[in-house]
Amino acid sequence: MLSNWLQPENIQLTESVGHWQEAIRQAAAPLLAQQAITPDYLEAIFRSHAQLGPYYVLAPGLAMPHARPEEGALKNGLSLLRINQGVSFDSAENDPVYVVILLSAVSGEEHIRMIGELAGLFSDDFRLQQLLSATTLSALTAAVSDPSLEKTS
Repeated sequence: MLSNWLQPENIQLTESVGHWQEAIRQAAAPLLAQQAITPDYLEAIFRSHAQLGPYYVLAPGLAMPHARPEEGALKNGLSLLRINQGVSFDSAENDPVYVVILLSAVSGEEHIRMIGELAGLFSDDFRLQQLLSATTLSALTAAVSDPSLEKTS
């Protein structure tokens, strides 16, 4: 469940940021403070962006930057930053980005588990729209962790 990795103290809301790198730094701040990632982890994300472009901008308004476990992931964790005014990540199809979810996984297996949980959120149109349009911390928290929003089938 996402709430195991995305703690309430790792969810942030800001009006604006000046640049996509600032968005990633701000999103990473809780994970850095908890020593879940090292500064090298951020540098690896920036290097990948320079080499491959913004491949981690997954959908309109949504980015999920991450690096390989050996590049500075010390603990499993997620952090989320909602940017009210959005920011360009140089992703022609998906800019501006309003939600940055930074992922830290200590192994490939954990990475796959976390991606699977996030895919459930991203593929639920209602929850994804709730996440992208949230303007308060409580709305953000509800979008990612409210069990009443879980589909039963």
